[in-house]
Amino acid sequence: MTHAGVRRVDEVLRRAAAHVVVDDVDTPSLTEVDEHHLVRVLRLRDGELVTVTDGEGSWRACRFVRGALETDGVVATVPRRASPVVIGVAIPKRDKPEWIVQKLTELGADQIVFLHAERSVVRWDDDRGAKHLARARHAALEALHQCRAVWLPTIEGPAPAAAFLPLAVAADPAGRVARHGDRVFAVGPEGGWTDDELASASDRVCLPGAILRVETAAITACVHAVGLDFIV
Repeated sequence: MTHAGVRRVDEVLRRAAAHVVVDDVDTPSLTEVDEHHLVRVLRLRDGELVTVTDGEGSWRACRFVRGALETDGVVATVPRRASPVVIGVAIPKRDKPEWIVQKLTELGADQIVFLHAERSVVRWDDDRGAKHLARARHAALEALHQCRAVWLPTIEGPAPAAAFLPLAVAADPAGRVARHGDRVFAVGPEGGWTDDELASASDRVCLPGAILRVETAAITACVHAVGLDFIV
């Protein structure tokens, strides 16, 4: 199987009645929240197929029986990308960080880093950052349940953009066209990058479209990078 093939949704994952993250795929157990969701929301019946993952590439099929999980198949493992897809994004307003995390998780980003740029309007102090990161990680967890993926992205920040940019290509309308080697992207704030920030980036790339909103640029960058895995 090609590397692209193992990244795609397996048929068993696709046809399962539900997909949940557990601490241990060898002896999977449901949290109270997951049990409530399966019983009260999805109204699963005994014997229905449920897939579980540890969020680190391992997963297996189970059967939902009397409110618990019974294993029904061997543990499978999807390898991590050799070149991870990393999206750094200046913190946007309101609930957009969680929305961005949700969509990037569905698309298959490996790492999401929230950035403080020079023109950032939204900044997180330690307490605020911890709360937002907790919400973002919960959004990633829910997105993983929905999209049947088996790798949870790591979510970090807030990090100074000046430290991240030398490792990334910066999204900039005046940059070159994105190409195959671009796997680490930096998306700036609504006011754009400063000249000094752009000078510190490893390169600049333009994304399709005109002047994109922060969340649109983050998704567009991820689609480009992840899409390379589907070229067989």
